[in-house]
Order: sequence, then C-alpha cells, then structure tokens
Amino acid sequence: MGGLTAMLALGEEASLNCRGLVLVDVAPKLERNGVRRIIEFMRRHRDGFDSLEQVRDAVAAYNPGRKAPANSQGLRKNLREDVNGRLHWHWDPAFLDHAEIPETDESMFGGARLNRAARHLSMPILLIRGYHSDVLSETGAQELLALVPQAQYRVIEQAGHMVAGDRNSIFTGAVMDFLQSIDPPIQQIRSTERRVKT
Repeated sequence: MGGLTAMLALGEEASLNCRGLVLVDVAPKLERNGVRRIIEFMRRHRDGFDSLEQVRDAVAAYNPGRKAPANSQGLRKNLREDVNGRLHWHWDPAFLDHAEIPETDESMFGGARLNRAARHLSMPILLIRGYHSDVLSETGAQELLALVPQAQYRVIEQAGHMVAGDRNSIFTGAVMDFLQSIDPPIQQIRSTERRVKT
C-alpha cells in the first residue's frame, strides 16, 4: 500500500519534494488473485496470535517457498502486543473493512487514477519485482515502465511479493545502488565541500 500511496501523492501533488522513489512489487495494474491472497491472509488473523510461533507458522503457510527462520524474534518488528498479551500485525486492521477485490485487474485500486499519477512522476524511480510474485506480473511492471521511462527496473530471482523478506541482501543491495546513483555518498559530498572551501 505504501507504493500506491506514494505514486498517488507524488503524481498528483506537484509541490511535494522527493529525490527518488523505490516501488517494491507494486504498480497500477496488479494481479487480482495475488491481492486476494494477501487480503485473505490478513483477514484470517485479524484476532491476532498467542505466540511468535503462531505468527511464524502463519507466514510459512502464506509463503511456503520461504524457509521459516530458526529464531522467530525477527518477526516482532512487524507486530504489536495488546493489553492481553496477544500479538497483532503492526498495521490498523480497520483498513480491511474497506478492502475489496475488484472484478478486473485494471480496476484494482483505481488503476486509471494511478496511471495518470504515474505519468506525472518526474523523480528517479526504482521498480523492484519479485520473480515469483503473484501480485505484480511482468506485464504489469512493463506497463508501469512505459509510463515512467526514467525508471530503473530490477527483478529479484527466488523472491515473491515479499521481496525484502525473501531475498533481503539482494534487495538491500539494489536499493543501495539506486540511492547512490541519485545521491552521492557522504564521503564524496565532504570531499567536494573541502575542495570548495580551499
């Protein structure tokens, strides 16, 4: 949802200042079945979990291709604990009250509006897609790239929609390379500042 929100905000509000945008497995055209699977997963666990092990098992059931971590503590960053000690995803479950699955992929999340917004994006963009994603297809990615020709594109092998969780080091490397391409490393800035002062 963050990528769609960013596309709308930056594409519709020219006064917003953004030096670069990373979109992870998201575009105006998304695959309905993949989105349905995410929404069903989130709705299934609306009442939370008794333990980190239950969270681990739920994630493993959603994403059977990913090896479950030996230590479940890393999942805690995605959770909040209620007054009764139950664990819940860190996002507000009320947004699911309005989550509907449209009849076509093109109508998903207001595709026409997102297409218009994408055409107005002028900053450097990196689109990352998980090779095995059931949410963003290669066709959907190519349609976005046609709207934003300045975008760089990376496909992460052996990753699904949850790219960062599936292949974190490769994902992080791609993001770091992009950021360094649009914003020189701090050492380079300091070196330039020293030359200007002398």
